[in-house]
Amino acid sequence: MTGAPPVRSGGCLCGGVKFQVSGPLRDVVYCHCQMCQKLHGGPGAHTKAQNHQITITEGRGLKWYRSSQIAQRGFCGECGSSLFWQPDQQDSTGILAGALEQPSKLKTMGHIFVGEKADFYEINDSCPQFQKSSDGAFPDDHT
Repeated sequence: MTGAPPVRSGGCLCGGVKFQVSGPLRDVVYCHCQMCQKLHGGPGAHTKAQNHQITITEGRGLKWYRSSQIAQRGFCGECGSSLFWQPDQQDSTGILAGALEQPSKLKTMGHIFVGEKADFYEINDSCPQFQKSSDGAFPDDHT
């Protein structure tokens, strides 16, 4: 019999946003799109959880920015930490893996939007790479 997934905690740099995830997290997908480059200074390392399994335990700094026609991004308005990518048409939210308390026990599972990758770094692992979106190639419930 397998026990329930551990509750994982995360938050921003200053503590103005804290959250818990009570379900499984997908392993990390690196997004190399131009939006992530502007937002993070390089690729964004995203895990993912079902919306109903994410609880905001401190939200005084939480702000949302509509970054595209399909999604919004959550960040701390006090320290600027990037935290979430929330698509409109899904019941899950991307979580910046660096916002999780360590150890996260997550592994890298792939790279998306490598066609937009910046020229100042290389991808040196053997994980799958997609020129654009992975189009569902990565499972949402991978822990």
